[in-house]
Amino acid sequence: MSRMKSLAVAIGVSTFLSTGAAFAAEPESCKVVRLSDVGWTDIQATTGVASVLLTALGYEPQVIQLSVPVTYASLKNNDLDVFLGNWMPSMTNDIKDYTADGSVETIGVNLSGAGYGIVVPTYVAEAGVKTLTDLGKFKDKFNGKIYGIEAGNDGNRIILDMIKNPADNLEGFELVESSEAGMLTQAEQSMKANEWIAFLGWTPHPVMGAMKITYLDGMGDSGFGEATVSTNVRKGYVQECPNVGKLLGNLKFNLAMEGEMMDAILKGGNANDAATAWLKANPDAVTPWLAGVTTFDGGDAAAAVKAALGS
Repeated sequence: MSRMKSLAVAIGVSTFLSTGAAFAAEPESCKVVRLSDVGWTDIQATTGVASVLLTALGYEPQVIQLSVPVTYASLKNNDLDVFLGNWMPSMTNDIKDYTADGSVETIGVNLSGAGYGIVVPTYVAEAGVKTLTDLGKFKDKFNGKIYGIEAGNDGNRIILDMIKNPADNLEGFELVESSEAGMLTQAEQSMKANEWIAFLGWTPHPVMGAMKITYLDGMGDSGFGEATVSTNVRKGYVQECPNVGKLLGNLKFNLAMEGEMMDAILKGGNANDAATAWLKANPDAVTPWLAGVTTFDGGDAAAAVKAALGS
């Protein structure tokens, strides 16, 4: 074989290999993708979207129900791969040690324009409760209670710290820990009876979004207020599974999108079904999420998702 022919063959092989590498299947170890579900409807919705897309691409998503503290410990211990619910800045204390030692990585913001904090019915705000310290002025009308969600939640922790802080004027208050659904049921019943209640609120949320509620001012640097939500992965995950990492980095949501899916879930729907219905109704939303992404075995991601959705 001549040197020119040898060179041509070498170039051809090199081109083939480099092209093949760009579309190569991911390692078998990447096929199962473990995601945390901390029980919040917004994270159920976004995790549902990720699960539907991953399944369409040939992966096997496993959604595991965990509290926030256990989620971060599991990411550090390599027992979990992905968490789509890093609310910031309220989770600063939850994640700071894991960020410091590099065991948990943040690969991008998936939602902007969110809100988080203590809320009261608007009729309570109009009666004079506009700031955090105003709660203490009307302790008896609130029965000395602030309603939160599940134990271990970052929002509950912030409220407990506020109760302990004399400057917040909440001496004698107690935090009532419950589920999201339990808290909302209590809020709806209290508001129907025109009673005074203070509870943990956040946006996006279709139920709270429809309620006439007001966020209290005066939260300082507690972590309550305007929020963003980021995507966390365990250390080195994006390098190990770059195709999944690319998809996760591409996932960007908005308040309206999450609100629609959350509404379906809160009405009794399955998170994956709600995500599937939304994706079918909004097929163009998938396009930027799949940029630079292939199926697990290196195939056409857009075609695979389209086939899976029947669109």
